[in-house]
This record gives sequence, C-alpha cells and structure tokens, in this order.
Amino acid sequence: MNKDILKELDFGKANGLIPAIIQHNDTLQVLMLGYMNEEAVLETLDRKRVTFFSRSRQRLWLKGETSGNYLNLISMEKDCDCDALLLKVIPEGNVCHRDVMSCFSDKEAEGIGFLSFLQYIVKDRIENPREGSYTSELIRQGEKRIAQKVGEEAIECVIDSLTDRDALKNEVADLLFHVIVLLASKDLSILEVIEILRKRHSARQKGDISGIEVD
Repeated sequence: MNKDILKELDFGKANGLIPAIIQHNDTLQVLMLGYMNEEAVLETLDRKRVTFFSRSRQRLWLKGETSGNYLNLISMEKDCDCDALLLKVIPEGNVCHRDVMSCFSDKEAEGIGFLSFLQYIVKDRIENPREGSYTSELIRQGEKRIAQKVGEEAIECVIDSLTDRDALKNEVADLLFHVIVLLASKDLSILEVIEILRKRHSARQKGDISGIEVD
C-alpha cells in the first residue's frame, strides 16, 4: 500500500485526527471505529497491523497489544473528501472488548457475508475436528463423499423447484453449505468463486460477452 495517501489526507478538520472505519475484508462486516493521526497511519502501513491514536491515553495504540487480537491490514482507502479512512482487515480473534466480533452488533456477519463466516467455521472443523460435528464427520469421510452430497442436494433442489417453494429454500441452503465444504476440502474459498462472478459481470459491462454468464 502506497504511503502517498498521507499527502492527500486532511487531518486539519479534527485537530490532527481522522476517523477510520474498520471492516472485515471477507465478510464485509463493520467491526469498529477508531481514530488515526499521521503517525498512526504510517505505523499501520509499515507494520500491516492497525494502529490507532487513543484519545483517552493521548498516545499511539496498536489494536491487540494487550489482547493479542490484532487487525491485519489488507487495504486502506480514503473517502471522497479525504477526511475519513476505510480499512479492510483480517482480525485475529474478536474485535470488541465484549468478546464479540463487532463493536456494532453481537451477531455474526449477515447477508452474503455470512457465507464467509460459515467458511471460517468449516475451515476450523478441518483443522480442529470435533466429536459429534456433522461437518467434521463429513470431512473425515473424504472428498468423494462430500462431492456426492453436493450432487444429492443439487438434485433435491431441482425436484423441489418444481413442487415446493419453501422446501426449495432449505435445499438450496443445504447445497450452498456442502459446496462450501467441498471448496474448503480443495483449499478453495467461496470468495474466489464470487470474484469470478464479479469479473464476469465487469467484463460484460465492458462489452466482452464471450463466455460471460452474468449480465
């Protein structure tokens, strides 16, 4: 990330500070709001871990310096007025002092972001199998069984699409879950699939219709 962003930021509107919105890079959940001065921005860019300026302690504050719940920087963007920042991060552990992910909500990520949250759970079951966990047991059975489940759920979706609207929602949920497990078993991410769709859409907008399935 380029430090030239410092030349564009306007720190003068709030006595040398600028608000920084922290967003989860994968789930897009808004995690917290902090404040940064010029030195905090430099520290964050250098260390790739988010550093704020603490207004109460009047000093730099590396998020996670006592808890170990660091915020690993993925990107930093300024707003159109150059007086606010959006930082996308991968958090290590929960972000809020209440031991939940977001300072704005006790809930997990919502909407499309929940698929990324679910992916984290599946990845954890791969790395740390749990007794009695359906996901852990499915993974133990191997990729052929996982692929078979994807096929079974896909067929159920087709059948219910013709007969039962409510059942269809449940079957699609089952299908999405098993697709996430299949991807994880291949060390792939649902985000990589979403990125392919995004690129197809972008290409379509630019007039490239070859092989495009998203209009």
